[in-house]
Amino acid sequence: MRPLYHLTILPPSLPRAEAVSQEVAALQARFGGELVYLNPNRRLPVCLPRLLFGWQALPRLRALEKTHSLHHLFNPDPFPFPVLRALRLPIVYTLTGGVVRKPDVTFFSGLAAIVVADERSLQKLRAWGLQNVTLIRPGIDMARFTPAPPPPLKPFRLLVGSAPWTKSQFRAKGVEALLHAAQQNAGLHLVFLWRGVLYNEIKQRVQQLGLERQVTVINKFVDVNALLTTVHAAVALATDARIIKPYPHSLLEAMAAARPVLVSRAISMADYVEATGCGVVVKQVSADGILAAVEALSARYAGFRSAAQRVGPRDFSQQTMLAAWRRLYRHL
Repeated sequence: MRPLYHLTILPPSLPRAEAVSQEVAALQARFGGELVYLNPNRRLPVCLPRLLFGWQALPRLRALEKTHSLHHLFNPDPFPFPVLRALRLPIVYTLTGGVVRKPDVTFFSGLAAIVVADERSLQKLRAWGLQNVTLIRPGIDMARFTPAPPPPLKPFRLLVGSAPWTKSQFRAKGVEALLHAAQQNAGLHLVFLWRGVLYNEIKQRVQQLGLERQVTVINKFVDVNALLTTVHAAVALATDARIIKPYPHSLLEAMAAARPVLVSRAISMADYVEATGCGVVVKQVSADGILAAVEALSARYAGFRSAAQRVGPRDFSQQTMLAAWRRLYRHL
């Protein structure tokens, strides 16, 4: 049982700070297997469309099929990459983003398995006629995190993960709204975990808004456990479920360290947050929406923190995730 992993993103500058890369690394450590990046655009003068992803690597993929048992592809949305039809081993397709639109049912019915992380996506895909869908929640290494007392509640400090990949995501991932919220409330401090992409852009925006004293941007790999002791909560925002993981790793790490979370309604984890009381759902990705959620979180902070400490380690351990993958791989 040796999966061959495929990513459709460009190789990240900081793979240890990128959630999908972390998940693949955990799978490789447990099951072995090589990783192939299907996106060729880092080396090309003109960007190729997704329809052509992977064809440049097909000879290598065919050779690797001789030493692997199955293909495991990670992609945010259900896009029918044509190169997958040329592969000979069973294909597992993990959707790393939330499902919004109906996919090509004929194409996806022919895959060995489609894996989603959230109940919303599972229900939609099954309603559209896909029966080869499996739910596997993400997991993190809980041993890396130690619950610690929070700092004083004023100023209120938020850790912001899930950094943008494109300039348009500054709005879609709520970065603009967070900055404007900080501009309106001097008691709100933001700590951004960046990934080496668009770093100059975020620094310029912080300077233009005069927020240097309220906003910290960390553009390197850091000890997240130590960093979490300096904040009160973690936040992940999106206006489109397709551009972010249904359960952002930054929020799972916060809960492992006994920190509650803020999450916008479009992200599937919002349902879980409401059900367990481990944080507050941001009803609108705007400065006013964020400030209202921060106020609600601050007012009952001890209760939200206690719930996060209780349910995070219970529901998102890496061991549980790897056991689920083992069952699926063996079945296939």
